[in-house]
Amino acid sequence: MACVLLAPVALAQHTQQDAELPLDELRTFADVFNQIRIGYVEEIDDSTLLEYAIQGMLMNLDPHSAYLTEEAFEDLQSNTSGEFSGLGIEVGMEDGYIKIVSPIDGSPAAEAGLLSGDLILKLDGKQVKGLSLNEAIEVMRGPKGSPIELQIGRPGASQPFDITLKRDTIKVASVRERFLEPGYGYLRVAQFQTGTGADVTAALNRLIAKEPLKGLVLDLRNNPGGVLGASVDVAGLFMDGGLVVYTEGRLANSEVRYSADAGDASGGVPLVVLINGGSASASEIVAGALQDQKRAVIMGTDSFGKGSVQTVMPISESRAVKLTTALYFTPNGRSIQAAGIEPDIIVERAQVTAYDTSNQITEADLTRRLDNVKGETRRSQRASEGLLGTDNQLYEALTLLKGVNILGLRSAPAKSSTAGES
Repeated sequence: MACVLLAPVALAQHTQQDAELPLDELRTFADVFNQIRIGYVEEIDDSTLLEYAIQGMLMNLDPHSAYLTEEAFEDLQSNTSGEFSGLGIEVGMEDGYIKIVSPIDGSPAAEAGLLSGDLILKLDGKQVKGLSLNEAIEVMRGPKGSPIELQIGRPGASQPFDITLKRDTIKVASVRERFLEPGYGYLRVAQFQTGTGADVTAALNRLIAKEPLKGLVLDLRNNPGGVLGASVDVAGLFMDGGLVVYTEGRLANSEVRYSADAGDASGGVPLVVLINGGSASASEIVAGALQDQKRAVIMGTDSFGKGSVQTVMPISESRAVKLTTALYFTPNGRSIQAAGIEPDIIVERAQVTAYDTSNQITEADLTRRLDNVKGETRRSQRASEGLLGTDNQLYEALTLLKGVNILGLRSAPAKSSTAGES
């Protein structure tokens, strides 16, 4: 879970505190280093020992500072850019095997016909059972065009089958959109990548082009964060100017204020933001800004509470240091660190079962009834009513938007929807 600045920031702008090095401590370090070199039971080369020392320094600072090896640096760049070379499947673990959650549209996995629910039993002839999820993902990723053989177990199939895929460049869609009901849109942001602001803009425009919006749900649940700039862009789309977030740290260039441009891209429609314990970092920036600016109702459960900013500083072409350099604050000056965003309306995720009313007798069921003089009939079940059993938090968000819309129309029928003041 990270909120990162990806610009190569040089920390070599020394302050007066940097002028004097702790010579006694450095001598102690050199002595310990030498004792390990000459006395440890196995010989370890000097570069490896120094790498261990760097890892140890960063590991003991906070949970988010880290020394990025070549592999970790590449993974970070892939996650923030939204591109990597692989098969194009979202996966999880089930009974020790890798379960396909969803193939990504247009990927080698989707084109080969792999389905949600398929189990990966073997990778290149080697059993998957016993591998961790990260280890299996590492095997599946690789150079573009390189082949890999998968043994697939499909529910309902009598026998597993083998399939060979060629890895390709995968573009991860960080944003999805749809209509929950006519006029009520849904935007899901899965993570904040470098292009997420533009992706949300495009998704919002697609919704508006289909039909006028009465309300919108912005779903940030289980969004672990990402690039700080992307969170500022997304929050700014729903604000008519105003402060989004500001950061404070020891370095002079770490004290920055980020503001939204004028003009609410959504037209000021009623907005509900969904969060939960998996909403972290950049997600909390968006939720906190929209809450403080009174632009949205925040619904769900308390967020993760990661209020620090990491700066990634390359130290070579293949290695980097990820260092916590600042804390971020919401427009009203709240620090989210270890506290999180508290929703305006708390809705726990629950399994909700509606009463069966299919046998309930109504006036329309009675013999010799009078027909409706306007020719109207009882409406059929709306598609969104299925949300009650599958996603009660989203159902409550939609219900709130409907209520806001109805009350707004009744209280001020002559007014058009405009962006509110911040």
